[in-house]
Amino acid sequence: MAKQLKDEELKNIQALNQKFVNTKVAIADAEVNKKNLIAALETIQQEFADMEKELIKSYGENSVIDLRTGEVREKEEKVEEVKEK
Repeated sequence: MAKQLKDEELKNIQALNQKFVNTKVAIADAEVNKKNLIAALETIQQEFADMEKELIKSYGENSVIDLRTGEVREKEEKVEEVKEK
């Protein structure tokens, strides 16, 4: 004759099994979402590169754009100070 789990034991093990399955599904969903986000990021990077090329054509290669204000300035050359001995 087979033994039987107590009702409480059966409920607990079923609940844990359901949590396990739900967690696996959540991980799979997260991976699919991650893949989609990576593809979207690659598209955004390409769009950024394309826009950057257009802005270089319009404002010059040595331009620096403040992304907060839209101000366009010429790139400042770094001037090294020479200390006299």
